[in-house]
Formats: sequence, C-alpha cells, structure tokens
Amino acid sequence: MKKIELEIVALSHNITQTHSYAVVLGEVNGLRRLPIVIGGFEAQAIAVALERMSPSRPLTHDLFANFMAIYNVELTEVLIHRLDEGIFYAKLICNQDGNITEVDSRTSDALALAVRAGCKVYTYEGILETAGLSIDQTDDNIAATSDSKSSAVHVSGNEAGDSEMKKLNLDELNTLLQQVLDQEDYVKAIRIRDEINSRK
Repeated sequence: MKKIELEIVALSHNITQTHSYAVVLGEVNGLRRLPIVIGGFEAQAIAVALERMSPSRPLTHDLFANFMAIYNVELTEVLIHRLDEGIFYAKLICNQDGNITEVDSRTSDALALAVRAGCKVYTYEGILETAGLSIDQTDDNIAATSDSKSSAVHVSGNEAGDSEMKKLNLDELNTLLQQVLDQEDYVKAIRIRDEINSRK
C-alpha cells in the first residue's frame, strides 16, 4: 500500500466533546487533511513540543523520549496503519543498533513522540481516502494559517475565553501567560501567546 507523508498543521478544541481536542494532520505537498480526536493531555504534550516550551518537569512523553535516547533507540517513523470503527491505530518504527522494531501505540502518543524525535509521520492512501477531508472542506477554526510569522500550531478555544482575553492589555496578558505556564496549561498558554503576538 502507498504511504502518504503527513505533518501536524493544527490543534483545535473539539466543540462536540468536552476536554477533547482534534489534531489535524495535513498531507505533505497535498490538499487533504486528517483530523484525529485526542485527549487534552496528549494535545498539551504535542503543543509543548511544537512550541518548544520547556516545562518545569518532564512530561510523560519527554520522559519516554529521554529513556529511548539513553538506550540508543531512535524513533525513525510513525505509521498510522489502521482505522477501525473511527479509531486510528499507530506504530512506532524504532531502530536500535540496526534492529528495527515496531511498537503498537495510541496515535496521540505516537504523534507526541514524533514531534520530539523530529521523525516523519505516514499513513496509507486508503486511510486518507476514507477519513481525510480536502482542504476546502475543513473548518476555518482548524485550518493552519499560511503566514510564515504565525505559530507552528493554531489552538482554537472557546469564544467566551478568547473574547475575555481581547479585553486585557499586554501586561495583563503576559501576567496571565506566566500563571498558566506555572499551572502547566500549555494549550491555553499558546492561545494567550497568539493573542499577544497578534498585537505586535
């Protein structure tokens, strides 16, 4: 089966399910998008790595990546290889001293590790055909912006919270940003950071 390379183009709060998010994968050099529902913890883990934030303590995925590095295990690729009843299944393709091993993984965890390892993410053409959306069908709140000065990831939140942020001045936003970083709420931190950047 033909493999298609994907990249993370957006993170979005899932309006239909509380405490869940969608990570949107885009076809490299293509117009299709693959939205995958993930939990808040995994969304935070992906956002932290994409934004190159430094948590005060290692997150679980950081710990796992550090463990792999100590034992000379290289994550060479992530493969989203199956879609069954709306659930995506992934494998970590690992190389340790020339020995290739496939490790079963939740897709959200695999993506969080892929961002840390800087490895490529793939899926099969059939999965993209079944569950993918063409770029003109995707909702504006999950579409990545093409502005090169913009964040690597866009995290949309609830409109009430975003409108409240617009009422704050830059000093108040910076104070709020520090508070949410201290609370390790990195998804909210990205929204605040985006609001700050939009005023520059």
